[in-house]
Amino acid sequence: MLDADTKRRIDSARDILVGKVPDPKSQVEQITIALIYKFMDDLDAESEELGGERKFFAGEFARYGWAKLMQPGIGGHEALNLYAEAITRMPENPGIPALFRDIFNNAFLPYRDPETLRAFLKVINEFTYDHSERLGDAFEYLLSVLGAQGDAGQFRTPRHIIDFIVEIVEPKKDEVVLDPACGTAGFLISAYKHVLATNTGSDGQSTLTPDERGRLANNFKGYDISPDMVRLSLVNMYLHGFREPHIHEYDTLTSEERWTEYADVILANPPFMTPKGGIRPHNLFSVKSKRSEILFLSYIVDHLTDNGRSAVIVPEGIHFVGQNSYKRLSNCLECQGF
Repeated sequence: MLDADTKRRIDSARDILVGKVPDPKSQVEQITIALIYKFMDDLDAESEELGGERKFFAGEFARYGWAKLMQPGIGGHEALNLYAEAITRMPENPGIPALFRDIFNNAFLPYRDPETLRAFLKVINEFTYDHSERLGDAFEYLLSVLGAQGDAGQFRTPRHIIDFIVEIVEPKKDEVVLDPACGTAGFLISAYKHVLATNTGSDGQSTLTPDERGRLANNFKGYDISPDMVRLSLVNMYLHGFREPHIHEYDTLTSEERWTEYADVILANPPFMTPKGGIRPHNLFSVKSKRSEILFLSYIVDHLTDNGRSAVIVPEGIHFVGQNSYKRLSNCLECQGF
């Protein structure tokens, strides 16, 4: 359960960024990068306290340690330059996992105001998490804030809707679960939690064997066309127990590389806004259309296993449109038992 202080800190961090970074998604990205940065430094500090060594900020990257940014004598411009350089160079850091390098890939500081950065880092410095699950709670709240911000709502389905859909579909421990437009991976994480909860004994202990847990982590897959969303979903998955999340930057409607991948359960709230001129899909779709809602539903039907099932949030009225592509899709859905 997220405590009030953590909510206050996240809200404070956003308030500081609003004037310099007006886009809510960019605000989330900046806070995400800073939280992961601080989290890695906290783990290094814990390692030192237990007699070990630093691994995230070691060697030539030791100069970017969090304490260097927060030392009393450092000037505003010096701190700004050090932080901007650090997040830009972090993908080159051999001491951090490949996933973290991906998270920092193409990261940059979108403003050059030392006072804004100083105030922002002061708030982030109040976060001290020695376990990723606690940071995961903070990140979930941060993503919920993103979902409440006007147009950014397209990136996030309300949590209670996600959980309701997952409960109805009931993914099982041995099933492959896919979200072909995963956004911040809300469906995948909810499905994962559902599987864990339904495989827990009366004593509160998991009934999954070590092999089953290992296979389970590989059963959840997501695609998204946006590198920003991929970055956010990678963080979200990692903080919920996925050490190697299977999230791919991939255009589900126009790319063919993953066409032969199927799933037992497909959960999605795809973006149904068709760009001007329409989508230009490849020729493997069973239903020919340039509209995103038709193509996504066609993709989902075509990529379920024989006994697979799906739950998809669709635009109101999709069953009542008279165009031929809609009729063909409707017939296809009826044939598949939808």
